Amino acid sequence: MLPLALPTHHPHLRPASRPPPPGCSPPARAARPRLLRRRSSYALAFTRAQPPRAESVETETSTAAATSSSSSILSFLCPLLKFFGGGDPSQERNDIVEAATSSLSSLARLPWGSSVATSSGENVSTATSAPILQLYEFEACPFCRRVREALTELDLSAEVYPCPKGSMRHRDVVRKIGGKEQFPLLVDASTGVTMYESGDIVKYLFRQYGEGKRPSFGLLESTIFTGWVPTLLRAGRGMTFWGKADAVPAEKLELFSFENNSYARFVREALCELELPYVLQNVGEGPRRWICC
Repeated sequence: MLPLALPTHHPHLRPASRPPPPGCSPPARAARPRLLRRRSSYALAFTRAQPPRAESVETETSTAAATSSSSSILSFLCPLLKFFGGGDPSQERNDIVEAATSSLSSLARLPWGSSVATSSGENVSTATSAPILQLYEFEACPFCRRVREALTELDLSAEVYPCPKGSMRHRDVVRKIGGKEQFPLLVDASTGVTMYESGDIVKYLFRQYGEGKRPSFGLLESTIFTGWVPTLLRAGRGMTFWGKADAVPAEKLELFSFENNSYARFVREALCELELPYVLQNVGEGPRRWICC
């Protein structure tokens, strides 16, 4: 017979812990370190999952709400105004009605977009030549109108690319440039700045090219109150692409006007419905800043 080997004692090995009998709880020492580890992991997870600041949340929420509300209103007004507007823009119109509605539209936005703003005497602009601005917009949009009014007050010219509903060319360009279909969109080729949001665009233009000028009192705030009046009175003119438009001139047209001129509005509406790009030369009342070549 083979002799039985006695078990070797290994001091670094401990016997496996046996589960406690039914009805008995484990010792407190064994549970305490696990409890501490869980609490520390909870604290770490809470630290990593801190919510964003309330200021940034409020800013993002208000901006998104304003953008969505304006888009929803325009989406509702487009078919309604197109129905009451008579449809085909090439048909003959009543001159008296056209002049009356456009004059009332100008009266509603008076005095914004009529004259060049006066300087405050503080020169904050470093521009020495006329900037190269590109504006993607459509005539009936009240927020696009706000930017055009600012261009008049600053005596700035811009390349305008109309983007009416049903646009064939320029709306695709806007999506490629900015990643979304939102208006207005400003591209400042002189500084490389591209931006949405009409309020931010107006502030940027005055800060960059204002030479100490400030927007006229109520220019930014009045849009939500009277900015819709020209859109409603003009029955959505300058909002929808005219399906029969197909010819595009080899060179951009050039329009000398100022935003709140009641007769220039007719021309801008037609250019928008035809989706014809043009160079807008502002000639508001007051001293000229840039000399057109």
